[in-house]
Parts: sequence; structure tokens; C-alpha cells
Amino acid sequence: MAAPSRGTRGIVDPNELLTRVRFRRHEPAEPLRHYVENYWFIDWDLSEPYASHIVPHPSVNLTFERYDDESGAEGPGGPPVGVVTGVALGLFTKKLTGRGRVCGVKFRSGGFRPYAPDVPVIHWTGQELPMGDVFTGAPPDIARAVTGPDDEHARVAALDAFLLARAAADDPQADLAMDLVDRIRTDATVHRVGEFAAAQGLSVRALQRLFSAHVGVGPKWIILRHRIHQALERADSDAAVDWSALAADLGYADQAHLVRDFTATVGVPPTAYAPRNR
Repeated sequence: MAAPSRGTRGIVDPNELLTRVRFRRHEPAEPLRHYVENYWFIDWDLSEPYASHIVPHPSVNLTFERYDDESGAEGPGGPPVGVVTGVALGLFTKKLTGRGRVCGVKFRSGGFRPYAPDVPVIHWTGQELPMGDVFTGAPPDIARAVTGPDDEHARVAALDAFLLARAAADDPQADLAMDLVDRIRTDATVHRVGEFAAAQGLSVRALQRLFSAHVGVGPKWIILRHRIHQALERADSDAAVDWSALAADLGYADQAHLVRDFTATVGVPPTAYAPRNR
């Protein structure tokens, strides 16, 4: 069984997901890449229900969702819809049935505030809202325009056109927040909020305020979530995992603390999850 790529980071049991759905990512238009990490598409045609589970990233997502009947026509759930999902604090579960597709926009951590500058991002945390509650004045047919085409390039073009028509507000604080989240994600030595804040020339309180306003969760949450993502990725690899050594690498005091956080987030302890996924 091949190990999942980094593109599946955060997905619980990615190998199972990829046998049930078609999952792809696309780059947005170049002017959007400063704030938008990627577009992600899922299409499915299932003979039985399937529940996907995600350990969410500290990102806001805009999704366009379509649920079809067996003939491929819009199903009994009604026309396609647009949904804004703030950072989910717990395990995010989505039940898929029948046929359908989702076209998603994953904003960079800190990159959503310029599109909704009047509201701190923490306001959206843990919420799923109709896109019209956030993107006022959105074209009424935008969800159908995005999810309707079978051609993926047409879906990408529809997403590009929608976002390019909505100028992002210039926000240096958003740029700072994105940069700091990227440092946490890429620097394996970042384990303590106080030390990280001091290294950036900020007080812990100033860093917390910045992240609350522009990311939606605090820096400690992001550090912990990044640890769980790394642990999941290791558990989904083909190699046996030395959990004690991994706990030390991730900055935990001991293996028991890693097991506690992993179990609380994923729902099963790592020693049970890893064999199941090999």
C-alpha cells in the first residue's frame, strides 16, 4: 500500500477515501494565490453511504456542493449550494451518499479576512454558513456555475472569475498572520507559544489577538494541530512508527501526551489507528 502524499495531510484514512471518491487539487489564478492555497474537487458515485473524516487545517473553506440523483440530475436535496466553513475545532465528518461533487476553495491560514474585512475570522470558527451570509451580493447562480461543468478547467475558471470579481482588501496584518502560520508549519523547532512570540518580537497577547482576528484560532491550537497532522501522516505510512521517538520529535514531554492528543482529535489511539491503515 503506497503512503499518501502530503496532499492528503489531515485526511483520516486517506487510502480509504481515495478508493471511494475522486479527489484532486488545482491552483487558482496567479493573482489569487497570495490568499488562496488551492481549489479542491471531490466527485463521487457510491453504492452505499460513506463518511469521510478530516482533522481540519487552520483555514476557512468556501465550498460549492451538488448532490445528484441516479440519473445525474440535481437530486432531492435541491439545487447546488455555496457554504462558508470556518476553522473546525474538532474532527470534521461529512457523509456522502449517491452521486455528487464538491468544489472547494481553501484559503491560506490568515488569508480569508481580506475577503470579509469587517468581521474577525474567529467569528466564523466552528460555523458553517450559507455563502450569502458572508459574501454579500454573490451571483445567485454561482453554485450552479461552479458545480455544473463536467470539465474541471471550466470549474476552475468559474471559481477564478468569482474571486477575481471580489477585490481582497489590502491588509498587512493578514500578511503577517499568514507568514507566522507558515513559520509554525515549516519550522520543526516551534513547540512553545511564548518562545515563538518572543522570536517574532511580539508579546504572547499580541500574537493571540493577531491570530484571533485573522486566523480564527490561537497559536497554541495551530502548534498542536500541526503535531497531529504530522502524527497522522506517519501513521498512514508503510513504516512502523516509534511513537516515543515521534513524541519527542514533535515536542511532547512524553508519548502519553501524544497519545492523549491524537485520541482526542482522531477518535482512536495512534497504536490502534496505525495497524488499521496498514
